[in-house]
Amino acid sequence: MMKSPVYGLLLLLALMLPPVSNLLESIMITHMHMQMPLLVISGLFMAKFFQNRFPEFFSKWNENGVPGLLLFSIIMVYWSLPRTMDEALTLTSVEVFKYISLPFLAGVPLRDSWPKLSSFWKHALIIFFTILFLALGWLYIWSPVQLCNNYLVIEQITLGWGFISTAFAMVVYLIYSYFMDFSKYE
Repeated sequence: MMKSPVYGLLLLLALMLPPVSNLLESIMITHMHMQMPLLVISGLFMAKFFQNRFPEFFSKWNENGVPGLLLFSIIMVYWSLPRTMDEALTLTSVEVFKYISLPFLAGVPLRDSWPKLSSFWKHALIIFFTILFLALGWLYIWSPVQLCNNYLVIEQITLGWGFISTAFAMVVYLIYSYFMDFSKYE
């Protein structure tokens, strides 16, 4: 049964509804730490449809998972920039790109790549995003200027602490995975 792709499409359509979109974008931390991850999750759900529909494309393009991981990382870093968040609120073309890039250029490649990756690459990705989130948290909290014109400085600081908290959770996971043997669950 193909339920998962339908759920992903329904989630994407729900996130595109103007009341939902406006609500999630009205607060900086919900824009970055709720709407954007939900868009990626919608792509994770829809990925199975594309994998079944275009198996040769994924086997040739993303044979070992690293190209998909790289594409996912580039898209996620792009959407972590303060200017990009601002432009998503003011330029329709950037807003449309957000609804295309996060599900289809981040979520789908991540779903295809993750099972193909070795534990080295999985941990490397988590370490990369831990460092990125620590840096972004520091930037958003201690920046002497307002980084996003569409949000208040207090929202910027809240988002920074959200990044720091997420990075801390990733460190806890990395420590846990160092002591835990996951091979029996694969």
